[in-house]
Amino acid sequence: MPERHSTPGEMTAEQDAEPELDTTDGATESSTVVAPAPTQAPYAEVAPAPGPSEQPTVQITADEPASDVARPWRKRALLITSGVVAALALLYGGDLLFSAGSMPRGVTVAGVPVGGLALADAEHTVAARLEPRIQQPVPVTVGDAKSTVDPRTAGLSVDWGATVARASAQPLNPITRITSLFRSREAGVVTRADLAALGAALAELKPAVDKPAIEGTVRFEGVTPQPVEPVAGQQLDVQAAVDVLARDWVLSTPVALPITRLMPITTADDVAAAIEKVAAPAVAGPVTVIGEKNTRATLAPPDIAAALSFRANPTARLVPELNQDSIAAVLKPALAASETPARDAALDFTGPTPVTVPSQDGRGVDYPATVKALLPVLTATGQRQLTAVYGPQPAKLTTQGLATLGIAGIIGEFTTHGFAADSGMNIKRAAGQINGMVVAPGATFSLNAATNPRDAAHGYVEAGIIEDGHPARGIGGGVSQVATTLYNASYFAGMTNVEHREHSFYISRYPAGREATVFDNVIDLKFRNDNPTAVMIQTVWVPGSITIRILGTKRYDVTSTAGPRTNPTEPKTVTLPAGQHCTPSKGAPGFTITDTRTLREVGTGQTHSETRTVHYNPSPIIVCGD
Repeated sequence: MPERHSTPGEMTAEQDAEPELDTTDGATESSTVVAPAPTQAPYAEVAPAPGPSEQPTVQITADEPASDVARPWRKRALLITSGVVAALALLYGGDLLFSAGSMPRGVTVAGVPVGGLALADAEHTVAARLEPRIQQPVPVTVGDAKSTVDPRTAGLSVDWGATVARASAQPLNPITRITSLFRSREAGVVTRADLAALGAALAELKPAVDKPAIEGTVRFEGVTPQPVEPVAGQQLDVQAAVDVLARDWVLSTPVALPITRLMPITTADDVAAAIEKVAAPAVAGPVTVIGEKNTRATLAPPDIAAALSFRANPTARLVPELNQDSIAAVLKPALAASETPARDAALDFTGPTPVTVPSQDGRGVDYPATVKALLPVLTATGQRQLTAVYGPQPAKLTTQGLATLGIAGIIGEFTTHGFAADSGMNIKRAAGQINGMVVAPGATFSLNAATNPRDAAHGYVEAGIIEDGHPARGIGGGVSQVATTLYNASYFAGMTNVEHREHSFYISRYPAGREATVFDNVIDLKFRNDNPTAVMIQTVWVPGSITIRILGTKRYDVTSTAGPRTNPTEPKTVTLPAGQHCTPSKGAPGFTITDTRTLREVGTGQTHSETRTVHYNPSPIIVCGD
């Protein structure tokens, strides 16, 4: 299956868009994280100034000047103020002196009250109270999902001395000292964190909690268009979560890890417009397709509904697309009498020696051009009729071309089994696109170049995919099975591996350490033909399995040796809330494995080996509901 990675902006596939921490083997990055304690704004109640009616009344007579009468009051006020200030200063200084050498009054560390204790006693008290807590898994929440993080695996520990030293700093703000008489103040802990290990532990949560944004679209129930509203997705912000978890992991409450909201391109208005302007008119009636030699074919509304889909686009919002293969499957039986099909040259290996089947040029319906002209007819108000477009159909591989390739037989072959019906349609489509392709000496084959774009307009349908380790849906699901089958066929044919990537999570139907995935134009499968003669790809699809052969002149005998599975990592358990779309999973451990390919040259008997080490992440245990 294709694996989505969150592209910057990857629950893929390996697409995915989250920041990555360097987890290079043998190198870790340790850091001491000084977590800011929760703060409360200090305050002081200040009595309002007396109003005019509350001012002292001084009676002034003609025999007594006003300045002489007011002077005694001013002296008294100054004396009172000076006395109050002096008393407060003495109290403040005495409080500071009395508190010296002990913890500030009212201070707590991760909820443990240590105010007034001697520093040594405070460190002992905090350690004794928190040690049992920090040995336990840390409960975390990511959106609605719940899980735990093992602090030892994540490289989290407490620096007790630094924690007490920070908490012991006496506050100099008088208001803070006053409020400490009746209010506690949390100082937090000083955490030592191995940032690489912590980031890796958090990244294991992503497969279960990351959800891509779901674009709005239109689906058909029979011939009735139904709106599918867009839904925002979410993605664990690993970089920010590292800071939050390092700060709050010792607290007794679950740590809420930050997520990034992923907004869809489309809106509900886009969906409504697509129904009104495209979907509803498209199935309003049948369309007649007129072919040559007096042939005619009819596309009924159910045929149109089955072929019509919509693709989100940043500028055009929802773009209508017609599945070319679906339309062709309806039209071909009625228009076949007007066509002369082309046939590529081939080798028949049913007998003891290969027999060449000659090529044949043809002429027939140009279905890409015909389908392109169909969409305007579906949305117009005029006559629902279309003339099929015809053109020459030359053989892709001529008899002469086949003879010059130097193909003597099968030099590499591999088969994979097991896929759903919708995935099988995509596998069949991709296999058909690469069947018969020739890779010249020194040339490089690219699976993406041969099959992209893998969208509805080019014959692909929505099917199951693996997205960040858990099941999802996407156009083109299943093509990774073609990638794995082709990789193994080229592997045993002795082709040179140029580019390929394994799934992040092991899929049991594939050989461990010897499989491949593809995604859009981001992840590709490429191999180079370093043989002196050309090779040709042959595919055989049947319901339930796909076989790919590499035809050419044998140069190597190839064997594969798989090493033991090492460095096992246990899966995490993630609980998703009741009512949310959820597929339960038993999970699977991660592991590391090394594959060795040995190539023995047929002509000389010389051998050489190539090794590749692959690490698979654990697939999380998914629990649905509370």
